[in-house]
Amino acid sequence: MTRAAIPGLASRHPMGGLLPALYAEDDLAQRFTAGLDTVLAPVLSTLDNLAAYLDPRLAPPDFVEWLSSWVGVDSVPGLPGELRREVVVRAMELHRRRGTRRGLVERLGLCLGVEAEVVDSGGAAWSPTAGSELPAKSAEEVVVRVWPGRTGTVDQARVHDIVRASCPVHVTCRVEILPGPPVREGS
Repeated sequence: MTRAAIPGLASRHPMGGLLPALYAEDDLAQRFTAGLDTVLAPVLSTLDNLAAYLDPRLAPPDFVEWLSSWVGVDSVPGLPGELRREVVVRAMELHRRRGTRRGLVERLGLCLGVEAEVVDSGGAAWSPTAGSELPAKSAEEVVVRVWPGRTGTVDQARVHDIVRASCPVHVTCRVEILPGPPVREGS
């Protein structure tokens, strides 16, 4: 989509009618301002519809890409247009939950259409003595289990990219790709 010269787009504010009465009947002045109207019509149309350009649900596709940079959403190749719009709309909500179980599950579901669960021990190590040595590195890790959802497939590389971008840097994360939902004991 382009907002350059659009053939046949009429200006809502033609300049010829704004000229002093002396130029109202002047053919050269009217043709000159009509040419300017043709050039400025897309600009005025864009300004008249600025609110729609800033709403990801209504904006042209190239503007959605630009808006995503405003809200810190990384470009995800191959993401369908409507899904891209939804990610931009929900960006602040997703940022607020970044680094949490719920945030990771929602981001994976929204961006890739997969189901997921995050298993974390929730453990922490600390020392009651100030200035003591740091505790030994724990073998604990976060396990992210992913299985097909609405898309029916799982793109392993994109899952790893999203998990890497969403998990805190100090946390060890392991991704498991499952063929279906995990089976619970006693179910």
